Amino acid sequence: MFDDLSDRLDSVFKKLKGHGTLTERNIEDGLKQVRLALLEADVNYKVAKNVISDIKARALGREVMQSLTPGQQVIKIVNEEFTKMMGSTHQELNFAATGATSIMLVGLQGSGKTTTAGKLARFLRKIGRKPYLVPVDVYRPAAIDQLTKLGKQMDVPVFESTTDMKPLKICQDAKLAARELGCDTLLIDTAGRLHLDDALMVELEEIKKGINPAEILLVADAMTGQDAVNIAGEFDKRLDISGFVLTKMDGDARGGAALSIKAVTGKPLKFIGVGEKSTALEPFHPDRMASRILGMGDTLSFIEKAVEAVDQKEAQALEKKLRKNQFTLEDFKNQMQQVRKMGSIKDLLGMLPGVNKKMLNDLNISDKEFLKIEAIINSMTPDERAKHAIIKASRKKRIALGSGTSIQDVNKLLKSYTQSMKMVKKFNNGGMKSLRGMLPF
Repeated sequence: MFDDLSDRLDSVFKKLKGHGTLTERNIEDGLKQVRLALLEADVNYKVAKNVISDIKARALGREVMQSLTPGQQVIKIVNEEFTKMMGSTHQELNFAATGATSIMLVGLQGSGKTTTAGKLARFLRKIGRKPYLVPVDVYRPAAIDQLTKLGKQMDVPVFESTTDMKPLKICQDAKLAARELGCDTLLIDTAGRLHLDDALMVELEEIKKGINPAEILLVADAMTGQDAVNIAGEFDKRLDISGFVLTKMDGDARGGAALSIKAVTGKPLKFIGVGEKSTALEPFHPDRMASRILGMGDTLSFIEKAVEAVDQKEAQALEKKLRKNQFTLEDFKNQMQQVRKMGSIKDLLGMLPGVNKKMLNDLNISDKEFLKIEAIINSMTPDERAKHAIIKASRKKRIALGSGTSIQDVNKLLKSYTQSMKMVKKFNNGGMKSLRGMLPF
């Protein structure tokens, strides 16, 4: 997501920062390259033109020309204007003041509505809501089955729709059922089509009129680029949608739809789908996304993922074990599993400031390595996990055989573990005291 755009912008800004002072010609040449980078990322032409015009007006003003670090000031302006282009601030979901809230998910067939409904159910439960999944696509029994399966997997109730029911009647009956079940948020997975047609829009208009939803979210496929923006415009004309969810942002999407959609329609992008798992849905924060595009990282999102994945009681127990040098291979495996819950290691590192795509490629990190380590530890006996020193040649051979790895892989894990424990021991024996002496508090 945005890798090519980030690389192009990084190259432009390096040149700008290389100049001690900036002239109007330097700035215009740099912004020309930024504009080309935006167009290559499939950003709407008018949006790209407008944002470059706004950046240029500010960049040629006093805040840059009289700055001691003009290159950095230009980057700051680009960051602020990109954030503004994408909507400035994150837009929360709207909930009804009284009674159950209805959220309609609309979009073309294949955009990911049903999967998104499941992901949103998980998100809503995380923030303290009680979701109720409502399948309304009576033309595709597979869509009803899919949502029913997702509900069972996440232990979220699903309304029992059938293909002979009318869509509006399903929604009205689901509202009554939700009240009986104590659910406060209906997620209505509406029917889609392979292309826009009047029959679909009339049906969606009837549902909107009949249930008065607090939100109408258009689910669009980011891979379709500017087509997603055009589709958004058509849906908005008929339904007055309240926001968007862009799916498949983890694929080869160039990102133009995410950058353009707010500026073109005036409606906010509220969520992005970044994978197939139920956890792979992120609230969209324009400021954080702008920072990621410009290589400044996204520390806040990183922290949020860590807080969600890490069990606080386990973290405290782990701290005690580390202080007493009692951290075992079993603990090592448990911590690794918690890190993996946060997502791809490359994606996580990409959220940290100063880590660019080239650095990540050079690191050659594979999530499969974690599976290998887990398999090796699982092949050990409880005694071996607690007392790694007893693992000699014969045991290594058995562990390698049981985990489908080599003795070299087992040796590599044990070496990494013992080196880590030496560092922890050194830290406990005075490193903490030295560190505190360096801190101003």
